[in-house]
Amino acid sequence: MYTSIAMGRVSKKSFKRSSRPRAKSMITDCEIQPLLNSDLSRTSIADNGFIFKYDSENSDLENNKTPATPSKANELLYPYYLRYARHSDTLLNTCSKSFSLDYDILNRPKFYRKLQPYIPLGDTITNEPYTQNSIITIFAIWNTIMGTSLLAMPWSVERAGLVMGLLLMFVIAALCLYTSNRILKVQVLHGNDTGEVAQLSKNLLGPWAEVIAKLFSFIILLGANIVYWILMSNFLYYSVGYVHDLLFADENTGAFEFNTTNLICPNNADYTNATSNSTRPWTLYERIWDLNTTVPIFLVVIVAPLLNFRSATFFTKFNSLGTLAVLYLFIFVIIKSYSWGINMSAPTIGGLTDYSEFYKNTFPATSGMLTLSMFIHNIIITIMRNNENQKHNGRDLSIAFTLVLLTYILIGITFYVCFPLAKSCIEDNFLNNFPRTDVFSIIARVFLFFQLLTVYPLISYMLRVQVFAALELSIYPSVLHVIALNCFVIFICILFAIFMPHIGTVIRFSGAICGFVYIYTLPTMLHLASQRRRNLLTFGSVIFHISISLIGLANLIAQFFV
Repeated sequence: MYTSIAMGRVSKKSFKRSSRPRAKSMITDCEIQPLLNSDLSRTSIADNGFIFKYDSENSDLENNKTPATPSKANELLYPYYLRYARHSDTLLNTCSKSFSLDYDILNRPKFYRKLQPYIPLGDTITNEPYTQNSIITIFAIWNTIMGTSLLAMPWSVERAGLVMGLLLMFVIAALCLYTSNRILKVQVLHGNDTGEVAQLSKNLLGPWAEVIAKLFSFIILLGANIVYWILMSNFLYYSVGYVHDLLFADENTGAFEFNTTNLICPNNADYTNATSNSTRPWTLYERIWDLNTTVPIFLVVIVAPLLNFRSATFFTKFNSLGTLAVLYLFIFVIIKSYSWGINMSAPTIGGLTDYSEFYKNTFPATSGMLTLSMFIHNIIITIMRNNENQKHNGRDLSIAFTLVLLTYILIGITFYVCFPLAKSCIEDNFLNNFPRTDVFSIIARVFLFFQLLTVYPLISYMLRVQVFAALELSIYPSVLHVIALNCFVIFICILFAIFMPHIGTVIRFSGAICGFVYIYTLPTMLHLASQRRRNLLTFGSVIFHISISLIGLANLIAQFFV
């Protein structure tokens, strides 16, 4: 899912001083300057508002801290003008004196063309686009795709079996690479400097396709919110439990260990009963602080105050947390797996040995989860637009997907092969397989909690902006609008955290649903529409690309039978 953008130094174009000394004063008179000087202008914006980079599953969000290009700044200004132009003749009259604007301001392309020469960056303006080299672009894609799906990757391998899981990783990665590359090709032929998938869909397929693209972009963001709320509840529960155990240790609290082999199997009754010393009544603390009932509600106290800011750019200052989280999880899995060794058959209970399976009928759960784990299609144009050499887009995209695939294989396959208990014990959040006394897992949970605490407001902000942009409202219509939307989103998240606290299920369903539209259908339809417009459409191409859409449909239907 979407998570973060890799950090690094980016080449900067020199700024030229404006030859229009009146630009700054004119823009101040029309109240544009405050918007352009804000940090919001550094966020990538597409036709339907800000576009979020996540995980996804996704899907942790961070940006490149890039200065605004004229086209991006225009995108930021348009919703502002669209709202006030309809209600203020004074604004139109004032701006028309300086910009020669009229009621064409309501037309987005015309608005951009008129405003383009008057974009200040500090005291200067520039018409040169902001670019980055291939290395930065590759790691931006890699770090954007990588997200909390890493925690569920061993579980996805268990759902499919070792060989089938590995095969699905290659197949889904290849399909996602191909369809995202199709989007880039169509953008080159039929897109513009500011358009995204929604705009391409409108131009080539019709307004209905634009509506569908925007709708499923909302669903992706809402799915990411739900997954993050479940994970934050989990991490908060265990983090507070760690402090509680330190302060109020008793005979039921084990000693803290740095490399324990005493793993747990929460969803297997046989293992749970075999490893449990005794049954005892819950303490007052356990009744108040319960993972699946009270903690998701208590989390509101921490998260809700962070969601109502006009700008979420404060949280983008924690960009490095996304990369550090991936690095820590990788080291964590390697250390644990090395200490366990290879275990292709698990210890027995009741005289039965649980062998690792190469194939399982529940493999659609894996294909659904991997679909979201490879999802980047609704923002790929924004990322690749800033690539310094556009001829290398295909190569850089292929390298990035290869890195993603290798990372998933190293974490998913390694943990699965070395896991010492029955493979069916692997949780969709593999940290749940470690007892609360394991120090390495404690560090991971605390670290990931604070990372997600900075990512969740960004996801909510992107969802808010896209929803209000679709309703043709300003970025921050009013406090009541923002609070109402945030309350609705939080309410949905709490319901899932209480009644469906399984990130694997949420990821695979949201991946299958949105993947069917954004990965398997829209890119292929755009490609076929482009070929038809250029008189290059062939029967073989139609059959091949319709087959991709049918794979996505089969993947979606199969989720209901796992």
